[in-house]
Amino acid sequence: MRIPLDYYRILGIPMAASEEQLRQAYGDRIVQLPRREYSQAAITSRKKLIEEAYLVLSDPKERKTYDQHYLAHAYGDSTQGASVAVQNREQANPNDIAQSLSIEISQDEFIGALLILQELGEYELVLKLGHPFLINRNTTASIQGYREDTQDTTASPQRPDVVLTVALACLELGREEWQQGHYENAAISLETGEELLAREGLFPSVRAEIQSDLYRLRPYRILELLALPEEQTTERKQGLQLLQDILDERGGIDGTGDDKSGLNIDDFLRFIQQLRNYMTVAEQHKLFETESRRPSAVATYLAVYASIARGFTQRQPALIRQAKQMLLRLSRRQDVHLEQSLCALLLGQTEPASRALELSQEYEALAFIRENSQDSPDLLPGLCLYGEGWLQNEVFPNFRDLVEHSASLKDYFADKQVQAYLEALPIEAETTNQETGNHHSSQAQTTRRSRRNNSPWADGQFQTKKTPNSEIPATPTQKRSEYSNSSPPSYEISPSATGVWSSKAETPVAPLSNTDRTAGGTNHNLNGSARASTAPPQPPTSRRRKRGSASSGRGLDNRHGSAHRRRAFVRVSPAQIRFLWIMLASVTSLLVLWLLIAATFGLFKHLFFPEPYLKGEQLFVQLDQPPIPIPDQNSKLQLPAGPLTEATAEEMVQAWLDTKAAAFGPNYETDSLEQILVGSTLTKWRGWVQQERADNRYRKYEHSLKVESVETNKADQNHAAVEASVSEVTEYYENGQIKKSDNEKLRVRYELVLVEGLWRIQDMSVLNKISMIF
Repeated sequence: MRIPLDYYRILGIPMAASEEQLRQAYGDRIVQLPRREYSQAAITSRKKLIEEAYLVLSDPKERKTYDQHYLAHAYGDSTQGASVAVQNREQANPNDIAQSLSIEISQDEFIGALLILQELGEYELVLKLGHPFLINRNTTASIQGYREDTQDTTASPQRPDVVLTVALACLELGREEWQQGHYENAAISLETGEELLAREGLFPSVRAEIQSDLYRLRPYRILELLALPEEQTTERKQGLQLLQDILDERGGIDGTGDDKSGLNIDDFLRFIQQLRNYMTVAEQHKLFETESRRPSAVATYLAVYASIARGFTQRQPALIRQAKQMLLRLSRRQDVHLEQSLCALLLGQTEPASRALELSQEYEALAFIRENSQDSPDLLPGLCLYGEGWLQNEVFPNFRDLVEHSASLKDYFADKQVQAYLEALPIEAETTNQETGNHHSSQAQTTRRSRRNNSPWADGQFQTKKTPNSEIPATPTQKRSEYSNSSPPSYEISPSATGVWSSKAETPVAPLSNTDRTAGGTNHNLNGSARASTAPPQPPTSRRRKRGSASSGRGLDNRHGSAHRRRAFVRVSPAQIRFLWIMLASVTSLLVLWLLIAATFGLFKHLFFPEPYLKGEQLFVQLDQPPIPIPDQNSKLQLPAGPLTEATAEEMVQAWLDTKAAAFGPNYETDSLEQILVGSTLTKWRGWVQQERADNRYRKYEHSLKVESVETNKADQNHAAVEASVSEVTEYYENGQIKKSDNEKLRVRYELVLVEGLWRIQDMSVLNKISMIF
């Protein structure tokens, strides 16, 4: 069969490469090994193709003949085309004409060709060639226009290696789509690879790697699906189902379960806040009302906003009454009196609205309300104006179908359906601060008649004072905003993000402020979502009394609170005060006596039982000499000796990374290379450094590593292998000017050999290159 490859691409060199570059490329390709899951037959097949390419290109006559054929495909077969081909040989780029070239391979070399195509990043071509091989059953398969002999590939010994190559191509293709922000396409590629491995029952470690990416991809998929137009109901339902799966695995919005997305509680709260902008009010109401039953304080607060928004816009006061009941539960640990006041206002309960407003600690909002109620006997005009601004600026923007909706209390109260419900609302006791213990408001009962007479829509009296220079202050949740209302995140994936939820995600979001959280008395802050769970400390009594008097001048009644404080003061008698002073004096005397006894005891102990003097030779420290020897800067590199453990392996790899950074640095310190490398590897790296020096280029590295495994050859204790994950940040300089920078995460296999009692690196190969996430 024929495969769309050419010898230059197999070796990874340009057409104008010299003989030295050809030999170096051949050596590099031979020593680099694919993932350890591949069989020896696959590795041999790949090696055979590399050797074949080298034999052809290393022979001058054969290379000249191959070049003519190569350029003929690139520029046509005519004489004129051949002339142009010769003239442009130096500029010919193998990647540009790769699709027009092919080589003949045997059946045994098929897996080797797939491996090379995968290393070249031709993932779609790997899928195109591998798919017919996997589904062919005693039929003739067509590959790139060429026919393959009849065979049963299901029984082929190459099948596991082909399955692995196709699955890895799906994995890498999915990561590329993820990095480009095509999250659903990325999920399709990853799921294809995972399903193939599950069906074949092969390579569980690779399957787990794909599943890990799928888990970390889910938040991005949810954002992408829910951001679709509302008409695409199927896709949006899929996004909501993925969201529900994550919530179930985490145990709720503020749960501590592991959904394997890599998001901690703070990150997940930001994600939920960002997600709200793509959900309708009905979707949020259904979701957060269900989540509030776990129970969850955050979900309860979000459900309150959804209930108020839906009740107001759809003229269903019953939902606002439901929100008021939810706020009653939250008031045990949070200051939600302002929201309770607004709910009472929307239910036409003016007296409870005033009492709840009196207990609120939102001083800026209260100042705005009082300023706009100066010509009124109560605070209703300012509260109505504030309520409209709160709905318009804080509530509605969090729902995709209410962004353009206007908030008019006049239209709301004029609705016949609303009036009918409020007229039929049963008489109930309104308790504004049931749990705090700092305020005990008297129960307020309102009849239908008093509600009708005092409601802001009665007799067309609804008015709101709007002054030209007055602006609605930041609402409570605006001041404690924790999330950005930005578009779906553009994560830079780092199968770590992170990095993406970076995924190059491994996909990352714009910087967001931290979210405070705790459990049971903890704060869960969201922008229009969740308030601080603990109410601010109450002001001093004198300050409360002064504020109460000012409030009463604006129609808020503080008589019950004032009477309660007077009664509390009367209950403290002079005898009780004297008793408290006696107790305080007694405790102070006991404390002073205890301090005197302790000081006296310490003095006598020092006199009769002195501390022993130090015996033996004392440490001699000089200012002009260090207490321990400091290694010479020009001393030889110290490599680990003896049995290879994980600690010594990490020390060995770190020594190599430091040596590499010094060799490719501005000083080209190559002397240390021979202290850590041996054989052809030493020659190869030394040649690279010399080439960089000749071109006046150098690099600066930053490395971090983690040793994944250490393998000692049981048959030969002088050989070992170490696999490590290396994060490498590289800055490339040319003529002293920085040209570019790279950030890569590599999985590298180091072949070690024991030379004169010290471990040295005999060979190294890159097993996998991972795109960094967030």
